[in-house]
Amino acid sequence: MWNPLRENDSAAGPGRRPRLLCAGALVLASGLFILGFLFGWYIKSSNEAANIVPQNGLKKAFLDELKAENIKKFLYNFTRIPHLAGTEQNFVLAKQIQSQWKEFGLDSVELAHYDVLLSYPNKTHPNYISIIDEDGNEIFNTSLFEPPPPGYENISDVVPPFSAFSPQGMPEGDLVYVNYARTEDFFKLERDMKINCSGKIVIARYGKVFRGNKVKNAQLAGAKAVILYSDPADYFAPGVQSYPDGWNLPGGGVQRGNILNLNGAGDPLTPGYPANEYAYRHDITEAVGLPNIPVHPIGYYDAQRLLEHMGGSAPPDSSWKGGLKVPYNVGPGFTGNFSTQKVKMHIHSNSEVTRIYNVIGTLRGAMEPDRYVILGGHRDSWVFGGIDPQSGAAVVHEIVRSFGKLKKEDRGVAYINADSSIEGNYTLRVDCTPLIPDEGFKGKSLYERGMVFELANSIVLPFDCRDYAVVLKKYADKIYNISMKHPQEMKTYSVSFDALFSAVKNFTEIASKFSKRLQDLDKSNLILLRIMNDQLMFLERAFIDPLGLPDRPFYRHVIYAPSSHNKYAGESFPGIYDALFDIESKVDPSKAWEEVKRQISIAAFTVQAAAGTLREVA
Repeated sequence: MWNPLRENDSAAGPGRRPRLLCAGALVLASGLFILGFLFGWYIKSSNEAANIVPQNGLKKAFLDELKAENIKKFLYNFTRIPHLAGTEQNFVLAKQIQSQWKEFGLDSVELAHYDVLLSYPNKTHPNYISIIDEDGNEIFNTSLFEPPPPGYENISDVVPPFSAFSPQGMPEGDLVYVNYARTEDFFKLERDMKINCSGKIVIARYGKVFRGNKVKNAQLAGAKAVILYSDPADYFAPGVQSYPDGWNLPGGGVQRGNILNLNGAGDPLTPGYPANEYAYRHDITEAVGLPNIPVHPIGYYDAQRLLEHMGGSAPPDSSWKGGLKVPYNVGPGFTGNFSTQKVKMHIHSNSEVTRIYNVIGTLRGAMEPDRYVILGGHRDSWVFGGIDPQSGAAVVHEIVRSFGKLKKEDRGVAYINADSSIEGNYTLRVDCTPLIPDEGFKGKSLYERGMVFELANSIVLPFDCRDYAVVLKKYADKIYNISMKHPQEMKTYSVSFDALFSAVKNFTEIASKFSKRLQDLDKSNLILLRIMNDQLMFLERAFIDPLGLPDRPFYRHVIYAPSSHNKYAGESFPGIYDALFDIESKVDPSKAWEEVKRQISIAAFTVQAAAGTLREVA
């Protein structure tokens, strides 16, 4: 992630061109594209090392080369037609990007294919939800399609709303409203309100947690199916019109998305391994992360019709009420004259192994070609992808063009990690390690801060391991405070965090010593420079447990992982947190607290091991 550069002067030697380019791999995939820059330098003699200095003009050159008008043009081009993963339209887009990246001057551009399990609606048997009377007659059906906005009436290949990877089924039964379908929502229903969701169809509003976690929670509660909808309270800002007159979600608008619970496994049929031609594939019945109950999304116009006659218990508090003109009764079932009516789902989606294509482009650097910096996002979209993902894809496309231009001029390039680049404050979102300082990021774009070239122009990686020490202490205190909600049990089962706090203290001391050695480093000593950069670069990997987290072997980072209860959120010391979660309800408390002790031990060992990687090399 660094780029030691030489001045373009006579010291480089007569007739020699300066080696300025740090590089990498660009991957624009049906599900994923990655832009990586391969960093490297050849080991030079000490007299040449003196000429390795930052080139501050590169930042200005890159910013001057980026053109907002180009990003706008690329975004328009990428969003002209739908391009669902695995479709011909997405393959055509892949070939177009491949061709343009070649024109931009990348060293190589390839198409790599994988055969993965994907999900599509049945073209002849559409998905929908009905309200049926006691004789089974359909008296209301949800919409089959979203109403097209003006100008889009003749656009074909718009996939109808569906929940990807839902199994087929036509369940019918009473409806139960479960708020956001979070773990705590089901606890409220089952433990406080004594409402049993077993054998019921549940309806949940989008928001708060990942939709796949909602479905998993419903399955655990015994529900036979799930209906998802977008409530105006969450998706309709006051004072703003609905699309196309404003940016609010219209009543017929429906959120599409997958409902998998992969926990990092990748392709459901080839968990943990690339889905290439010779990969072993599980039978669909043994696939990882697939839901086992039908799921379907609807807009809030249709949700109004399903919720308006709900009977049963009133909502437990105001947090269960949304923005529809309905009482938000929980159920189960309908009230009064509607009590004999049921809800029936008609889900006919198919899952099939489908070929997808990655576009892999490479800018190979002259210095340390065994080092990579990666910029990534995905190319496919559920429909047009105006924000997710094509706003990011358009920015990356312009970055690639600019890198190609700088490369032709023997200029240096650097690293950035973009996803969906448009945020509420017009910043470029970056996901990064605590090693990268983030002071002053709020309200500023990465272009304003110049983070790209701060990384690229640094001879020493611009990481501060002392920052990791700070967050380790913060997270250790946090998880300890969570455990102290059970002081008597902590005492009864002899649970101690002393080993973890000792490990954090040791890491802090060693990180401070490392930082001092780094400040005193003779930067003309390229061997030592590489050693210390390696220590910084590999520090993050030292927190990996090869055995993974309990029940989530593909999540292996001991300090950070997506929450078990919400993939959209992260959790610190996830092994300890999961062991403590709802521990008061465990059938065998002694066994549960033994697992807490085991996870504390794993965390302490890992932090100590990470500290060891920062010790001075003999």
